[in-house]
Amino acid sequence: MRHLFLASASPRRADLLTQVGADFTVLPSPNIDERVRPNETAHDYVCRLAVEKARAGWRALEDVDFCIGTLAVSRNNAIVLGADTCVVLGDDILGKPSDAASAKVMLTALSGREHRVITAVSLITAEKGHTACSDTRVVFLPLSETHIERYIATGEPFDKAGAYGIQGRGAQFVASLTGSYSGVVGLPLAETCLLLEQAGIEL
Repeated sequence: MRHLFLASASPRRADLLTQVGADFTVLPSPNIDERVRPNETAHDYVCRLAVEKARAGWRALEDVDFCIGTLAVSRNNAIVLGADTCVVLGDDILGKPSDAASAKVMLTALSGREHRVITAVSLITAEKGHTACSDTRVVFLPLSETHIERYIATGEPFDKAGAYGIQGRGAQFVASLTGSYSGVVGLPLAETCLLLEQAGIEL
């Protein structure tokens, strides 16, 4: 029996997997270097991080059989899922804001403009690995300084790429979206479910 492990501490990714009926165990968040490499495109960057997170999750599993509660699971039957999301404005990759000032800079830059949200998902098994990616275009309404400051005061922007959460209060800023809504949240479900089914996970 295959068992799925999520190599991410993101509650949003866990919620999305639960939404499609996946049974999984959450691994500790991988500690990897998330800096952009010289001349690395946003697509290559997000795919690389998804793969690195999945590989880190795989390494976190012991080389011998292990137990989940009372269930014995062989590492040969394990599947590890890693994912990464980035927000791209023009040629700039926007990460998570470090403080209120950086959140304000990001939201001001996004105001009234179109940006891209790229999310990659990587699955690793004992036999192989596969990666898929979604690329979604999002258009923001023009935001006043008051809107931005009130939103930052909620604390929502600080653990999110681009300083907003579409599944939360940040939804009020989105004028239109073309692509994967779940990809913007943090896990493109169409791509993820296809990879899971190909790996032997029934949903």
